[in-house]
Amino acid sequence: RTFRDAPDAKLYLESELSFPIVVKASGLAAGKGVVIAQTKDEAIAAVDRMMAERVFGSSGDVVVIEEYLPGEEVSVHALTDGRSVLTLPLSQDHKRALDGDLGPNTGGMGAVSPGGPLDAEGIERVESSILVPTIHALARAKRPFRGVLYAGLMVGRAGAKVLEYNVRFGDPETQVILPRWNADLASVFRHVAEGRLDELGAEAFQWDSRVAVSVVLCAGGYPGAFKRGDPIRGLKEAERVPGVVIFGAGVEQRGGEVVTAGGRVLNVTGLGKSVEDARTRAYEAVAKIHFEAMQFRKDIGQKAGRAARSSG
Repeated sequence: RTFRDAPDAKLYLESELSFPIVVKASGLAAGKGVVIAQTKDEAIAAVDRMMAERVFGSSGDVVVIEEYLPGEEVSVHALTDGRSVLTLPLSQDHKRALDGDLGPNTGGMGAVSPGGPLDAEGIERVESSILVPTIHALARAKRPFRGVLYAGLMVGRAGAKVLEYNVRFGDPETQVILPRWNADLASVFRHVAEGRLDELGAEAFQWDSRVAVSVVLCAGGYPGAFKRGDPIRGLKEAERVPGVVIFGAGVEQRGGEVVTAGGRVLNVTGLGKSVEDARTRAYEAVAKIHFEAMQFRKDIGQKAGRAARSSG
């Protein structure tokens, strides 16, 4: 249910509901507007923060209270020209701030690709039951969409359920998808924009066989209040690690040096022949980078690595 009034939302939470439950700010909140409340008190506190304290500004004017979906999250990115859908390799974000998927939700602490709980048959079901119907419904509503359709899914015992849609590449998923994509991206995106996705040849979709693991380096305090302007050391040394690509996020140049300028500061992506190899390269590079109060998760891709070993 959705609420525009905090007392009504809290009255609903006082009714016979099962917990955990999800409280969402119904607006853009940099990936931090979702609270999985384990208790009634936590849920009421979340409503107060969003609607009374207005920590997300006008995005908290409307609050959604919904069922908690247990399972494993996966990011599905697809290109569409409004008629055809082309699903890209799966990726898996790590939303929680702390190791072991603990702590508050963030914009994303790292990602791995390929990764996730869906096999080829599961991906086909997502395409036929989620992606294609969405594209067709938009076309019937005379709002045809061309671009990147990014579905955040929760995969549990009941199958794949949609948590969210975005019409862009995900962050940090992009940092593990694009380094593996051996294609002329300008040509691919032009075909999408011009409604000619079905004309692309197979050469447009050649993928690096290596696994990509990306670790996000954050400012101390993130996803809460954090400091800006701290010098970042060791970038050149980190870039020399074989198979590593470093993406700037919350950074800027000041006085000839790179300094922190956001909550999520850098993405350090490692490419390797296995999840463990990619993780090793990424964390080797991370160890060479330093700024004040730097924080990051140490278990990015760990679950995917265990799954790969058990299936192998």
